[in-house]
Parts: sequence; structure tokens; C-alpha cells
Amino acid sequence: MHTQTARQMSSASFYDEVRIDYANHIMRTMGKQIFLNICKIPLLLLFLYMFICSLDILSSAFQLAGGKVAGDIFKDNAVLSNPVAGLVVGILVTVLVQSSSTSTSIVVSLVSSGLLDVGSAIPIIMGSNIGTSVTNTIVALMQAGEREQFKRAFAGATVHDCFNWLSVLVLLPLEAITGMMRLTSEVVVESFNIVTGENGPELLKVITEPLTKRIIQLDKTVIVGIATGQEVLRNKSLIKVWCQTWILVSNISVSGTHLFVETELSDLAVGLILLASSLLVLCTCLLLLVKFLNSLLQGQVAKAIQKIINTDFPFPFGWLTGYLAILVGAGMTFVVQSSSVFTSAITPLIGIGVISIERAYPLTLGSNIGTTATAILAALASPGDKLAAAFQVALCHFIFNVLGILLWYPVPLSRLPIRMARFLGERTAKYRWFAVLYLILCFLLLPSIVFALSMAGWQVVVSICVPCVAVLLCIVVVNRLQLQKPHLLPWWLQTWDHLPLWMHSLKPMDKIITRVTLCCRETRNNDQRRTSPEDLPQLTECEAEKNLVPLAQNSPALIYSFETETGAVFDSLNGKSSRL
Repeated sequence: MHTQTARQMSSASFYDEVRIDYANHIMRTMGKQIFLNICKIPLLLLFLYMFICSLDILSSAFQLAGGKVAGDIFKDNAVLSNPVAGLVVGILVTVLVQSSSTSTSIVVSLVSSGLLDVGSAIPIIMGSNIGTSVTNTIVALMQAGEREQFKRAFAGATVHDCFNWLSVLVLLPLEAITGMMRLTSEVVVESFNIVTGENGPELLKVITEPLTKRIIQLDKTVIVGIATGQEVLRNKSLIKVWCQTWILVSNISVSGTHLFVETELSDLAVGLILLASSLLVLCTCLLLLVKFLNSLLQGQVAKAIQKIINTDFPFPFGWLTGYLAILVGAGMTFVVQSSSVFTSAITPLIGIGVISIERAYPLTLGSNIGTTATAILAALASPGDKLAAAFQVALCHFIFNVLGILLWYPVPLSRLPIRMARFLGERTAKYRWFAVLYLILCFLLLPSIVFALSMAGWQVVVSICVPCVAVLLCIVVVNRLQLQKPHLLPWWLQTWDHLPLWMHSLKPMDKIITRVTLCCRETRNNDQRRTSPEDLPQLTECEAEKNLVPLAQNSPALIYSFETETGAVFDSLNGKSSRL
């Protein structure tokens, strides 16, 4: 009896020791994990800081490479009187200089000098609103390595593009016919006795300028001078030759300089160097940010953050959540002084699933409002001769974004940008080259074609663009009816299968791009191996026939899934199937 009792006690004590050891092991593991997570936060902030600085350097690189070209584009004031041409000029110039504030400052200078009226400046401001959204779309490309992340990130980035394009599609003709924004801004400017004030707070630049000013400093007045017709500035470099800041501290003067202060390279060469280096830093920081965020936001932490960010207020106040997100987006953009920085910073969070596209949409709309508030403060700090023009142009920018929000947000059915962005995300997840095609088409090729047509007069633009837009809208309507109510359509419109495949599918283009990529890869491998044709193994007719159509999954540059007849998607690399 005593022996059995002793055995039971020893067994109980053994299990107690095991439990204590296990609990200690769990505590040590949790403590180690918490310590590692705390150590990751400073690194996360460092990579975020480098990411923001690289965006600033990227903007400077684009200005060096294309700033004078942008000034030349603005110089033809007769062309800018055409609203469509003005819109395209705003897009192209903002894409070239990667800064809507630079293009807006050029417009203000042209208006204040009398070379451009406010009515002609409004389409340019609309174009700059579109052009500035290219930055976060480029950032989304850095997440192309993982299919689902790329799908979400690209959709979150392009929701900004879709909103801007839809707003322009409605408000540009309305402004050309009625002059609504111009008249409203004139009334506001005349009703207030506006005086020149101090510069608005530049909270983010206080943090980033100590690094970015050590790398490059630009004289942006050269671009403005070329746009206003000062030919003397054409041969002047955008790079500040000697930057000197005098600070009076006990009669001691302190001078500042930067990396390219005494360079003999041309503006284009310096711009290309900065472009390559800033893109390298941008990609590296973004990949590390995504990696650190994925490691930090795991398990219950990720679920809690997603629930806090994406959950609506309880009924009946759920509709207020989106408007609060708009205010948050506006406030954050006002703090960082750049809509591109804010939208580019939330793009990785959308990609890893922390922020849903439904929540990212109002944040982006708020970012548009925040950047116009910054522009209004900057306008109020303008000198007396430019004050009225600068304030009116900034006010038109603000009115445009507010009207866009009223068009595409209050009613859930009117939130077309979300549905359009989701469609673009699905296309890019299936065909990854589609993202590059989208960038080239929407921000370079299409604006250039419209600009070339506008040179022939607005009648030519209207006669070509209006039928194209009408056909596009009809195709969208028919596609929706095919999915939801096909019985309302005649039999020949219930499906597009009777048309050639290239007219309703990207598969033929995908095959061409895949073959080209594979051919380039094989050529490169052959050159590296220096293999002669005699050394190649001879294939049988059956093997040669199998190799006629190479599969896209064999190419690391183009990885996509196969679409079956039922709509299921099979990922050949992961061996998983899913449904689009």
C-alpha cells in the first residue's frame, strides 16, 4: 500500500515537473519572440525611412531626366488652351517629374504671369492628379513575387487611378461646358481678403531632408523659367552648383553641400544614376518591409489588427466608418506632405492583407483631400503678385477632388473604382506582364496618342475619342449583362466565343510574350555555354513536336496559372488549385 502510494506521488511529482518545464519553455519561447519582435520595430522604421527618402530621390531623378522636357511641353500656351491637351500635358509632365507639386507650381507661375488663364489651368491640374498616382502603382510591382499579394497590392494601388480617371471623364466635359470650378473658385477668392502668410508646416521634410539634401539638391526654378519662356535658363543645370545656407550663431556661418555639387556629368547622366540607385533602394526596402511586416503581423496579432482596421462601426453608424477613414487619410497625408508617400506606404499593407481594398479606397480619397490642403497652405505663402492665382489654382484642385468623392463614394453602388481595381488585380495575378502593359498604356501611350490628336484640333479629338468611349461603355454594359442577365441579350451577344480569340482574351498575347521570353532566355543560355549547333542533342519528331509550344511556367519571368473550362485555376508550381 505504501509502495503504491509512493509510486503515485512520484508519478504526480514527475508530471508536475514536466508541466513546469513545459511552462518555462513556453515562457522562454514567448519572451524570446517578444524580444525579437521589439528589435524588429526599429529596423522596420529604418526601412520605412529609407523607403520614403528613396521616393524623394526618385522624384529628383525624374526631374533631372525629364524636367526640361516638361518645361518645353508647358511652353506652348496655344496647345494648353485645348482642355484635352491640357489634361494630357498634366499627366505626362507629372509622370516625367514624379511630382504633382512641381507641375502645379509651374501652372501657378504661368497663371500669375498672364501666360495662362485659370480655365486652361484646371485640366492640367486634373492631369497632375492622375499622373501622381503612378508612383504607388510602380511600388505595387515590387510585390509581383507572390501571386495573391500582387493581386491585392495592384488592386489597392490602381483604385487611385480608377477614381482619378472616372472623375476626369465626368468633370472635364462638365467644366469645359459650364466652367463650374473656375467660377466657384473666383467667387471664393473675391469674397475673402487673402493676405500672404507663412509657409505651411513641412513635418516629414524635417526628417528626410538631412539625408536627401546630402545626396542631391535641385533648382526647380529652371523648369518654371523654361515653361515661362526664359530661354537663358535652357543651358543652365538643374543641379545646384553651390548650396550655401547661412546660420548666424555667435557670428559663425555654416555652409551645406551635396554629393553632386561639383560634378561634371550632365543632368541626364546624374538623373539616370539616381534613378537606378533609388529604384534599387526602393525595391530592397519594400521587400524587407513586406518581410518584416509578415513576420510581425502573424496569428492573433494580424487578426486583431485586421479587425480593428477593417471593421465598421456598429449599426446604425456603420456608414460613418468610411468617412472617418477619409479624415484619417487626409490627416496622414497632411502630416507627410505627399499623397504619393502615403499611398505608396499603405500599398504593402494592402498586399499582405492587413488593409482591405474597401478600407484602402476611402483612405486614398482622403489622401487626395490632404494633398490639396497642403497645396492651399503653400499657395497662401506665395508672394503678393502670385497669391490670388496660386490660391485659385489650389482651390480648383480641392473642388475637383471633393466633387470626385461626391460622385464615386457616398452611394455603395457608385463605388465603381473598387470593382475596376479588383478586375485589374485579377488580370495581373493571372498575367503578370499585364501590370507593365497597364502602366505604359495608361500613363504614356494613351496620353501621347490623345496629345497628338489634340494638335489637330478639338474637333478631331472629339470625333475619335467619343466613339471609342461609347464603344467601351457598351462593351462594359454587355459584359455585366452576360454575367447577370444573359437572357436580356440577343443570342449573338450572350457570349463572345464567336469572335476571334484575340478580341476577347489575353491568351494569344500571353503565348507571344511567353515565346519571346523563352527565346531570349534560350539565346542567353546558349551564348553563356558557347554551345555550337553540332553539339546540341538531336530530338526525335515526337519530342520536337512537344517542344513547339513551350509552357509559361517554365519561364521565371512569366509565371501564370492554367485556366480550365470550368473556371478553376491550377498553379503548376505550388500544385494547388483555386477559383478566380
